[in-house]
Amino acid sequence: MNKIGQIELLARLKDRAFRQSALLGLFMLVMALGINYYAGTYSTNHVTNQVGDILIDNVGPYNVELIFDDGSILLWIFIGIFLLTRPKYIPVYAKSTSLFVVIRSFFIILTHIAPPHVIVPETGFILSKFTFGGDLFFSGHTGLPFLLALIFWKNKQMRYLFLVLSVVFGATAILGHKHYSIDVFAAFFITYSIYHLARYLFHADFELIDPPHAFYGEPHS
Repeated sequence: MNKIGQIELLARLKDRAFRQSALLGLFMLVMALGINYYAGTYSTNHVTNQVGDILIDNVGPYNVELIFDDGSILLWIFIGIFLLTRPKYIPVYAKSTSLFVVIRSFFIILTHIAPPHVIVPETGFILSKFTFGGDLFFSGHTGLPFLLALIFWKNKQMRYLFLVLSVVFGATAILGHKHYSIDVFAAFFITYSIYHLARYLFHADFELIDPPHAFYGEPHS
């Protein structure tokens, strides 16, 4: 972390309201991950049959572990470092991601379709703690980077980085038979709705990073 980042982090930590909001967001994120675990376990234990898919049936499967699995871990590490240098984003990130995870957990317990017939290779050890095989709809690999692109929209570099990652993860999900194509395409539409719901529910946190008079306008860091 550079000196500017250290100064900003210390200044934010001195703000009681910010500390409370950040801690609440982190608590929500932990609870959301717990809900995700039980939802993923439930959906995996109740899977039924595979279904046909026009893309899955005609492409792959390819080995996408390097991008799909290892790339996801690197993304989490990058986000952690970024938030330490830009702490004002912590409440928004934690609360919005929590909402995303909870809503996705609701979706996956409703749909118990078995994963595509061939998945190559098996999910890595770390990622297996967050994905379960039966938690298909909708694709978190596609939706979460897209959510981050919307959150960091005014930071042009971050916006394009996450938009590209969202498309790349979505493509690899199909090429590697990790998801059905509908899981990937639906993720963009559902995530866009989640983003606007988050802006409504956590408007005070969004105003810290995105003043009301500047929505999707001039880029800032």
